[in-house]
Amino acid sequence: MSTVKGTDTRMFSEAAQAARVVRSQLEMNAINVRRIGSLLREMNPRAVVTCARGSSDHAATFAKYLIESHTKLLTTSMAPSMSSLYDAQPDMRGVVFLVISQSGKSPDLLASAENAKRNGATVIALCNSPEAPLTKLAHHTIPLCAGAETSVAATKSYIASLSAIVHLTACWTDDRTLIDALIGAPDLLERAWNLDWSPALPVLERVSNLFVVGRGYGLGVAQEAALKFKETSGLHAEAFSAAEVKHGPMALVGRGFPVLMLSQNDESRDGIEKLATEFVARGADVLLAGAKVAGSIELPTVTAHPVIEPLLMVQSFYRMVATLAPARGFNPDQPPHLNKVTETL
Repeated sequence: MSTVKGTDTRMFSEAAQAARVVRSQLEMNAINVRRIGSLLREMNPRAVVTCARGSSDHAATFAKYLIESHTKLLTTSMAPSMSSLYDAQPDMRGVVFLVISQSGKSPDLLASAENAKRNGATVIALCNSPEAPLTKLAHHTIPLCAGAETSVAATKSYIASLSAIVHLTACWTDDRTLIDALIGAPDLLERAWNLDWSPALPVLERVSNLFVVGRGYGLGVAQEAALKFKETSGLHAEAFSAAEVKHGPMALVGRGFPVLMLSQNDESRDGIEKLATEFVARGADVLLAGAKVAGSIELPTVTAHPVIEPLLMVQSFYRMVATLAPARGFNPDQPPHLNKVTETL
């Protein structure tokens, strides 16, 4: 696979570092995250509010499902514009404000974090830039430890965000099974990087639109995949929950319509397989990772704890999409009209 176009890009090289990044992150953050987890148990917050943009917001979707399912706390997303544009002043007492940012510089995220802090929230920042303004503003910071990421398309920093969220949740809830699963994730990420998703390329090289479908822990990864299709390969991709796609978008899925479906091994798998079966019956080109349905194009996956499997699937996806981009005439390191740091007001 090393001779395939796209393997010489910064995106490909940086995505390949994810296993090493997560391994280093777990070592460097072990004491810090245990401390924060203990503080959260003492605090016993009444809710969690996330705030992020772009790929980091897709990590926040993952955080919602993970935190709600493991802590039983209401977890919701706050639009940065509530602070940066509308100057809303919600009561944040007893709330954990989890802000996720690679750069830690975006003005709207800084305004949101400052506003949350002013109104009583405990601000926890997940950030890849140790000296960023966000890290100085937050009460607690969990460094992503992804190192320099020069490709516009975030890859290793996104996976680092997911692993940091798992680490925080596992330490907060003192979930030894989840901690052990996360410790094993770097080795599994190496295996996932070497999986061959090239059977998806003949379908994706020739299309203009597609759906990416996931559910539960996998929804944030589906959102991330859809974004990467857009920014690196000029593909109009939309992400949907396997439950929500039936409410309207389903009408577009017919013969030859491509759908990438991602399924971790948990309560959501049965629904994903039934939906994939229906899509195949309609004549859709179904690319299926993590499940088996006759008539679909199966993409190989690594079996793991269901919380870890989305990290592994997006790692395999990154390798595939880095090679898809040049096949469609795009340079994934230079997406049109995009910059590495987006400073939204």
